[in-house]
Amino acid sequence: MAIVIGYFSALAAFLAADMVWLGAMASRVYRPVLGDMAAPTVNLPAAAVFYLLFPIGIAIFAVAPALRGASLASAAINGALFGFFTYATYDLTNQATLRNWTTQLTLIDVAWGATLGALAASAGFLAASRFAAAG
Repeated sequence: MAIVIGYFSALAAFLAADMVWLGAMASRVYRPVLGDMAAPTVNLPAAAVFYLLFPIGIAIFAVAPALRGASLASAAINGALFGFFTYATYDLTNQATLRNWTTQLTLIDVAWGATLGALAASAGFLAASRFAAAG
């Protein structure tokens, strides 16, 4: 049950932080580069699937190992690595295939992915640890 708590806590942190980031940065970082390539509105079903799936990876690859070792640092590092590699895969694929995609956008977004992964994994670990300690 602790891992389920970890998942939902990671999901909440991930969603909240990414909404703040996108709200503040979409018009400053993404839209100027993407221009008319960016959809005028968000594809909500695709976004929902992404926001539900990504924290599963965080729970499996960062929260669960950190719980076994009782280590917040492990959660943060593994979450950062998960975010780094997943965002790098997306961004570098886009940079390789989309003419408007820039190195600067790749670097910014990958850094955000690593930060977001660390944040979500840490939140998931802390909530799961508290739950496990209480039970």
